[in-house]
Amino acid sequence: MIKDIMTANESVTPNTKELAVLREHFPACFSADGSFDLERFKEYLSDKVAVTNEGYELRFLGKNYARLLASLDTTTVIVPDEAHNSQPENANSQNIYISGDNLDGLKHLLKSYAKKVKCVYIDPPYNTGSDGFVYNDRFNYTAEDLADKLSISEEQAKRILDLTKRGSASHSAWLMFMYPRLLLARDLLSNDGVIFISIDDNEQSDLKLACDDVFGEHNFAGQIAVVNNLKGRNDRANIATTHEYLLMYVCERFISGGMPLTAEQIAQYKYTDENGNAYALRDLRKRGRPDRREDRPNMWFPIYYNPDTKQCSMTAGDGFVRITPLRGDGSDGRWRWGKDHVANSLAILHPEQNRAGKWGIKHRVYLNPALNPVIDDDEFDEFDEDDIRTSKAKSFWQGGELSTDVARRTLKALLPSVEFDYPKSVELIKRVLHMGTTSDCMICDFFSGSATTMQAAMELNADGNRNIKTILIQLPENLDEKVSSASGESLTALRSNLAFLDAARHPHTLDFLGFERIIRASAKIREAHPDTAADLGFRHFTLVEPSAETLDKLEKFEPEAGFLLHNTVLQDFGVPTVLATWLVRDGYGFTAPVQSVDFDGYTGYYMDKHLYLINPNLKNEAIAAMTARYETDGTFNPENVVLCGYSFTWTETESLKVNLARLKDTEKNLRINFDIRY
Repeated sequence: MIKDIMTANESVTPNTKELAVLREHFPACFSADGSFDLERFKEYLSDKVAVTNEGYELRFLGKNYARLLASLDTTTVIVPDEAHNSQPENANSQNIYISGDNLDGLKHLLKSYAKKVKCVYIDPPYNTGSDGFVYNDRFNYTAEDLADKLSISEEQAKRILDLTKRGSASHSAWLMFMYPRLLLARDLLSNDGVIFISIDDNEQSDLKLACDDVFGEHNFAGQIAVVNNLKGRNDRANIATTHEYLLMYVCERFISGGMPLTAEQIAQYKYTDENGNAYALRDLRKRGRPDRREDRPNMWFPIYYNPDTKQCSMTAGDGFVRITPLRGDGSDGRWRWGKDHVANSLAILHPEQNRAGKWGIKHRVYLNPALNPVIDDDEFDEFDEDDIRTSKAKSFWQGGELSTDVARRTLKALLPSVEFDYPKSVELIKRVLHMGTTSDCMICDFFSGSATTMQAAMELNADGNRNIKTILIQLPENLDEKVSSASGESLTALRSNLAFLDAARHPHTLDFLGFERIIRASAKIREAHPDTAADLGFRHFTLVEPSAETLDKLEKFEPEAGFLLHNTVLQDFGVPTVLATWLVRDGYGFTAPVQSVDFDGYTGYYMDKHLYLINPNLKNEAIAAMTARYETDGTFNPENVVLCGYSFTWTETESLKVNLARLKDTEKNLRINFDIRY
């Protein structure tokens, strides 16, 4: 007892009692780590309540700053991995793996893929206190500058900057980190898109509010509890956690793909039509409450059937039997479809008479969903539990294949010596993709981690179920920097990962663990499906912030007097980097099939409506050849000529403009737009 007191006394501070009183009466002013939020406490002490500032909304320190970050354009450039991308399996791949900060990556993606991504899945940091999350950013605002930009006081600006610089893991810091990324993800999604986000109890409630704010509360589709740890983690004082959550938000036109069919469901597709398409039969009458005529009066009506001609009709005629939906007790029931839809689907109806002489009707449900008629919402009753074509996902997912242990074993089978914290299972991502994708679409995971999402998509593609094009983004965390602060099992895991990267001849950054996982998963899938035509390659790009030296050159460069600098500026970036960055900026994406064009020894780059001139030394002979190509080649019509401003003298630029200007007086009547970029 005395020893316990002595131990307790060691942690006592002069304000221990006062903090205990505050914690009892003002619990909302304390964060999960025990820190005290003085600003929130001030709100409780205010003698005047500003009712106009109250309302049900998401409020956190730095929200407007987060919106500002989403609005700023990225200054990073896109560096293609030419050695990897030129390999035969990757050269024509539409899959993309980006090494870089996902805030920058999303901004680049929006220039080419806005409203084109069908499904986003992310597994962001959970802010558990032990997952390594701390918020830091590279934006160097002064308190005065930030106060001016956000129209706030300098005191408020200082509080925000304090969060961004000192590595905070508070709820506000986490929200400030997530909010701009969610805003950008929203703009990536197509009109029928969907986003899934994995999270646990630490930030689930904050994430829900943030997503309501960004995607709209009315677009919240549901929250799935995923059992991923059968034994339970002892991360709570009284409860061993066995699950986490999967939040789902949809866009206006989203239709769920449902869950994959079970073997028992597939077995029910035992009939084939005249074209050999497999189908099952399902009752047209609604079964299970609400199944009475008065529940949906518009879904009670007669259908007529001629047993001799095997024809169905909506009107009576000679030889036709009148069939109405009857419940088991003989009272009027109702159909599952509305009258208009039944009228358009008579060919797939199968009336039949039971032993008691009563008539009922079944309809075809094709194994191939594309063969099933599209049903308007007003003409359709919700799926029943026994629906055999597809089933709604339940809000509770369990099964050993979803567990973190299985995910680790799957990763170990590919990367035996790699240790990765809490990877996601391939089966979990497959379930997400079954729900969120169509047969041919694009998905994005911008917290790629161990790259499970790419493996899951490739496996679905190889099985013949999908043609999913995948975009992953992963921050290239420097693992060497973590070694100094790691100890115990964490240090052992880091050293093992570093040894693996050395053996694979990769840099010591986290993104290359996922990079190597994709390569090995692809090879394994190819072995299992030797005849597959699925895209099992990927192209790799790295986002790089220009160095301080390069930025200094750019600031000093003057087009009229700075020609001596042009060689070093272009060399700092490299032609492939400039070209890749511009192609994405102009909407052509990361995998654009750009053509190299020779103009009398000078190389230009042609893509659709753009001709890119990046290399220096544009001689008169090259300009003449370029003009001749315009005049003689009917397929060569780029309206925009983009020049690297650091590569050309004023004389070269003017000569090019004068020569191409005459195209407007030719048969092509082409007016060229010149875009000089610095």
